[in-house]
Amino acid sequence: MAVVLLFGGAMILAGCSGSIIADHMPSIAGGLPEGSPQRPADPPAYPAVHDTPPARENAVLSDEEQRKLEADLAAARERMSNPTGKPAARARNP
Repeated sequence: MAVVLLFGGAMILAGCSGSIIADHMPSIAGGLPEGSPQRPADPPAYPAVHDTPPARENAVLSDEEQRKLEADLAAARERMSNPTGKPAARARNP
């Protein structure tokens, strides 16, 4: 029983170092391919997923500002869809 437990513990510890072993194995035996970049010395930092952005200080747009921005967007869309300068026919929405 002791031999089985020792063998099981050795297998668990060997599984933890699999990436280190794969770095030194030849590519034909399942290691990294030739010409692959070296692993960085320091692992990258985890992204800060729990940080929230600061609250916005800008107020909501007024109705007039909203209409002006929508008109500017429609004009820009019209310029991009019709680079020749000719007025485009309006399509009907069914």
